[in-house]
Amino acid sequence: MRHPLMRALPAVLALSAQAICAQPYPSKPIRVVTAESGGASDLLARLIANGISGPLGQPVVIDNRMGGILLAEVIAKAPPDGYNLLIYSGTIWVGPLLREKMPYDPIQDFSPVTLVSRAPSIVVIHPSVGAKTIKDLIAIAKAKPGVLNYGSTSTGGASHLATELFKAMASVDILRIPYKSSTIETTDLLSGQTHLSFGTVNGMMPHVKLGKLKALAVTSAQPSPLAPGLPTVAATGVPGYEAVVLAAMMAPAKMPDAILNRLSQETVRFLKSAEARDRLFASGVDAVGSTPEELTATIKAEVARWGKVIKDAGIRAN
Repeated sequence: MRHPLMRALPAVLALSAQAICAQPYPSKPIRVVTAESGGASDLLARLIANGISGPLGQPVVIDNRMGGILLAEVIAKAPPDGYNLLIYSGTIWVGPLLREKMPYDPIQDFSPVTLVSRAPSIVVIHPSVGAKTIKDLIAIAKAKPGVLNYGSTSTGGASHLATELFKAMASVDILRIPYKSSTIETTDLLSGQTHLSFGTVNGMMPHVKLGKLKALAVTSAQPSPLAPGLPTVAATGVPGYEAVVLAAMMAPAKMPDAILNRLSQETVRFLKSAEARDRLFASGVDAVGSTPEELTATIKAEVARWGKVIKDAGIRAN
């Protein structure tokens, strides 16, 4: 015969589970998984963590991990309880397009919370190229197919895909030179060993101001205050062109709507604040803030657009 306490154990456990579920959210610290310390995603995650911890009434702790796909997998397999979040770039949904097998599905395995930020790139060339506009650059590339080259680091990264989209839409043949280090890539561009780059605003503008590189255009659909005075690629030679770097907050799939909406609302409220706008602007990105539904639509559109670029260019992960 079982001891009376053993017979009562299932009921006790059930009551404990009910008590936990009945606790208002959040009732304990929230974890935000992001990239390695000091990177763009880490700085973004820390800013948001500080901004939402007060309104949520709980600490928001940063968990730095290596590798975009690996850290996304951590959240894809985490409990959908609102205590495990991911803040990272569009690699989350572009990465699977480059591989035959992935440990997660970018649509089915996540609950999109909000689009955090948007950042354009700028098209820069070494002065020896001689172009003054995007139209000039296209004309030079068409006159000398395969002679111009560009550098980029990670295969399928923002710079790589932005340039391949440009090549496809402008019908030009420009050779890619892969690099393992962005520092070496920039050094070769400054010396003229490579001819052009679709680089970050903060990374390239200092060299432009010193006259070592020439900026031709910004890759956003509209002119950007991040790169004042620069026209868009779309307006100066490639109609319809747009390539921006997006970052998002994601959670595991099937998170309760009440928790998802609470997280989205608090994060959007912070992103709309002057503090967030100013801090992100200084780091070269625009604060956004969207509904979960808007982010879902954005991800689906990005997957369709970049999927075509990757397929047409035959890009595969190393």
